[in-house]
Amino acid sequence: MFGKLFGRKEEAAPTNRLAVVRNITIGRSIVLDPLAWRRLGTEASFKMDRDVMEITAQGLVKLDAGGWVHRFYTDDHLMFQAVSDDREGFEANDFTLFVPWRSLYPTSGQDKRIWNDRLQDPVWLEDDLPPFQRYWFSEDEGRQPPVAFWEDIWDDRAAVRPVSRIFQTCMLYNRDLGDEGRELLLAISMEPEGGELTHEIMVGVPLSVGEFSA
Repeated sequence: MFGKLFGRKEEAAPTNRLAVVRNITIGRSIVLDPLAWRRLGTEASFKMDRDVMEITAQGLVKLDAGGWVHRFYTDDHLMFQAVSDDREGFEANDFTLFVPWRSLYPTSGQDKRIWNDRLQDPVWLEDDLPPFQRYWFSEDEGRQPPVAFWEDIWDDRAAVRPVSRIFQTCMLYNRDLGDEGRELLLAISMEPEGGELTHEIMVGVPLSVGEFSA
């Protein structure tokens, strides 16, 4: 009141720039139903030793083909992902959970070329994993270029701008585990602005709406 009387401007409340997707955002916890991965049995490569994720960072991707990807991270790099038609995440309808499998630092131009070449293959082969079939394209479509995008990362809900931006090229793969479901493999080339290029492999499982809460 006194600010208005004496002509001083009142500070505006900070604008919340981050989406809250099904009540999930930085500073909140996601409670998971462990049956989402335990039902896959011993054949599955995906393993997770807890059913609660404490979210400490959040990412946002705008897809060239339309739609948005919302990502939520823990300190140890678990990733919950939601795909939505809108930036606010109100229409999110595709949910996945990923755990890190391997992180590689390319040491030469040849390493980069080999990785980028692999991202176009219809089957992903890894020494310590079973074969994964490409998910975004059928095998008979032959080699396909990976999807490329920028991801903005926040670690503070009150921040005006993202703490970092990461350019990524990736391809999604999956393998069928019969009646028990399927698991996913995400192969990513990640290059933060001002940071080092890494090659990442993550293994994941799809989630239904009833298999998580926040």
